[in-house]
Amino acid sequence: MCPRLFQIGPFTVYGYGLMLALGFIVGSYLLVSEFKRRKLDPNIANNITMVALIAGVIGSKLLHLFENWSSFLNDPIGMAFNPGGLTFYGGFLLATLSIYIYGKKKGIFFFTIGDSIAPGLMLGYGIARIGCHLAGDGDYGFPTTLPWGTDYSNGTYPPSIAFKDFPEITNQFPGGIVPNNIPCHPAPVYEFLICVLMCLFLWRIRKKITQTGKLFMIYLMLAGIERFAIEFIRPNPRMAFGLSEAQFIALIIMALGLFGWWKFTTSVVKQHG
Repeated sequence: MCPRLFQIGPFTVYGYGLMLALGFIVGSYLLVSEFKRRKLDPNIANNITMVALIAGVIGSKLLHLFENWSSFLNDPIGMAFNPGGLTFYGGFLLATLSIYIYGKKKGIFFFTIGDSIAPGLMLGYGIARIGCHLAGDGDYGFPTTLPWGTDYSNGTYPPSIAFKDFPEITNQFPGGIVPNNIPCHPAPVYEFLICVLMCLFLWRIRKKITQTGKLFMIYLMLAGIERFAIEFIRPNPRMAFGLSEAQFIALIIMALGLFGWWKFTTSVVKQHG
């Protein structure tokens, strides 16, 4: 792993920060392209990216602090200003709300923005996951014997800490401590590859789906499925029924996407009925 890529004088370039920035750049490029195709102002697309960036980082940090409330109370300054510790769904929710408010002020239908941003959002998320892989921040998967199992011992959140609350894993090692150099599933890389395929699918069908809002609903269903599935191999605390917090949120997002698709479909049927 390589949390710190290189240093230029007093400035350190971190793998996660670089990939997060690259994800926003690529996502912004695709969003601007879609705005141009739809004959919308590309400057508004650039502004939407900035709104999403700021709100996304703030929302991600706030949800992370909420999830780790006891640690935050013990070290509020350190936790709040730590460059790590970002939870995607917190950023997604706050960014969505912020984009809705901004789009309303600009007179652009929210689902028009949603359809335009869907492919770029999917790919940008995947690229950001490569940053998690480089940082070794605990987003990796359970130990594996597969040949591509990855050593995360140099990451910011090593396996000895990540797996400490999973007795089914710790019981397999002397003293109940998982070695930091144990090969693990490179879950962030899996997510990146899945997101690339999903982005290509969304990009391919974007011109075929003419009803506003439906492409965004497909994005919600795909994003929910991806996150729900990958969580089964990741060391996140289980809340109930063997599912993590992220999986419950993913189920809600999938349900919203399915409901939205059904709603848009029935409205078209009624119009033509």
